[in-house]
Amino acid sequence: MPRRSAASESPQVRDPKPGRSPSNRSLERGIEILRAFRPGLEVLGNGELAERTGLSRATVTRLTQTLTGAGYLQLDPSAHAYRLAPAVLSLGHAMKSGSTLLKIAAPRMRSLAESQRLNVGLAAPDGDEMVYLESIRYSRRVALRNVVSGQRVPIELTSLGRAYLSTLDEPRRKALLAYFRRRRGAQWPQIARAIEIAAQQVASRGFCAVSWQPEVVALAAPLQAHGATYVLNVSTSSGETMQSVVQRLAPHLLELLRQVRRDVEQELPEQAP
Repeated sequence: MPRRSAASESPQVRDPKPGRSPSNRSLERGIEILRAFRPGLEVLGNGELAERTGLSRATVTRLTQTLTGAGYLQLDPSAHAYRLAPAVLSLGHAMKSGSTLLKIAAPRMRSLAESQRLNVGLAAPDGDEMVYLESIRYSRRVALRNVVSGQRVPIELTSLGRAYLSTLDEPRRKALLAYFRRRRGAQWPQIARAIEIAAQQVASRGFCAVSWQPEVVALAAPLQAHGATYVLNVSTSSGETMQSVVQRLAPHLLELLRQVRRDVEQELPEQAP
């Protein structure tokens, strides 16, 4: 069976700008190599990387050698495979420790989680997934306590992702929905309807509510900051009806959103006249 290209595996949704020079394909392909490493995949060989990225074996070999020389991959001679190098972790630390948004949001998120015994998260989009930037868990269900910074969740199924979809312009939204339709097959009509309902909820109430796991209700609201889109969410495990959980959690989420948005705006440098 022919291997699918990287473009068919994941939607490349970017913001084209007139006059911008063409993207650097080698850099993009190198980043795809790094993206192929996920939790539970400590080492990957060139063949596995080629399969996961859709790139040719020769291209992968050249890129892994370059990334190893640059300090972003380490070769395990005994396994004839590569693992992520510590430099990758340092990039994540630099992003998290240097983020004004996280410095503002994290204390307020923790305060809400502790006072209301909720799970509170902040995430950003990356391709067809949402990535947690911060996650404070206070659920009684052990399975839900494993969500940590850097963890990914599907856009099309989660409150985080559906709130994000509601902010997109039509071309970006269509590209992602087309990809999800191919990925979800027979499940897609039901998921597509839920995504549309979520968009209507964000438009009318400022947040959407989703229950994609048994007895877990999550609310999410989009947040624009520093020219990018983020999403705040709260969730809880409860035997209550979804409506009663929404009524209880919505005021807390919207107040958190208001506080973070206000503080971020105050941190912005004054515009020169």
